[in-house]
Amino acid sequence: MISASYLDKVNARLAAVEARLSAPDTAADHNRFRSLMSEHNHLKKLQGVAQRYFTLLKDMEDSRALLENDGTETELREMAEEELALCEQHLPAAEKALMIALLPPRPEDSRNTIFEIRAGTGGDEAALFAADLFRMYARFAEEKGWRTNVIDANASNIGGYKEIIFSVEGQDVYRTLRYESGVHRVQRIPVTEAGGRIHTSAATVAVLPEAEEIDVVIKPEEVRVDIFRSSGPGGQSVNTTDSAVRLTHLATGLVVQCQDEKSQHRNKEKAMRVLRARLLDRLQDAEDEKRGDARRSQVGSGDRSERVRTYNFPQNRVTDHRINMTLYNLDRFMEGDIDDLLNALYEHDVQERLQKEVDVDVL
Repeated sequence: MISASYLDKVNARLAAVEARLSAPDTAADHNRFRSLMSEHNHLKKLQGVAQRYFTLLKDMEDSRALLENDGTETELREMAEEELALCEQHLPAAEKALMIALLPPRPEDSRNTIFEIRAGTGGDEAALFAADLFRMYARFAEEKGWRTNVIDANASNIGGYKEIIFSVEGQDVYRTLRYESGVHRVQRIPVTEAGGRIHTSAATVAVLPEAEEIDVVIKPEEVRVDIFRSSGPGGQSVNTTDSAVRLTHLATGLVVQCQDEKSQHRNKEKAMRVLRARLLDRLQDAEDEKRGDARRSQVGSGDRSERVRTYNFPQNRVTDHRINMTLYNLDRFMEGDIDDLLNALYEHDVQERLQKEVDVDVL
């Protein structure tokens, strides 16, 4: 475990970051200011949990010294015993909190997020389930005070979505929702089923951290821009103006389109956000492979067998297969009450990271 002198290094680094934040030229550089603020928040949290841990260690040392002293009065000895027991009780949680704080921060955790939900196996029922998932995430975001914004949607004939792309903006959005990527399977009686039989369908979810312009530089000559007429339900501009935009990244073949806004400029801006996020995701995958890490598999093929979660409506049950956690509150879960499962997934991720060696010399 780290020594008490590490707290001095944390304090010194924090003071240096605060000095740079107060420098006149820092506020003028948005990217630099944001980077320093992120480091400052991480160091402040680290400072707090480290102080708590080392205070407990010091109090335990003082209590033991009193107990080992034959001249300690009875009343003082009893107080020392109580203090020692209390410190020993709180020390494991304080040590775990410190170890978590020592984990290198993921820069993308504080970013806004691009969601892509697509109907997989199951036809119309899969499209209806994709719409249910969108509604679930939108309600969860609303409860968190986050903002959702539809970028593009391809509606099905009976009211679902063959595909819907939307952004979620707020504090620590990606850190909270990153675990939603994968295939989500649903078991229920479809509205189109006359015989009352339970069907199994699936939808795929991709969660991408939103990229900044400095993360992915896209030159104008690298993208083909196609303008076309909006289609589907919408305002009075739909089917009357050429405002929809399709972007094709020539080097990778990635295609993104947006027709949600009446403004051609706004549609292009939204589509570019999605394109940057997808390109950043590809770059991160390439880096993972270069380092020998396991490739991040976010979406899969949409087949039922590649599931991360099952939603069983007849039993009011939702099961996450990655952590073998089952909840019997699917009715509330679909209304956006997904905190318990997301917290469990985060804890599982932290435990896996803690199993690796924590480098304390991060300052």
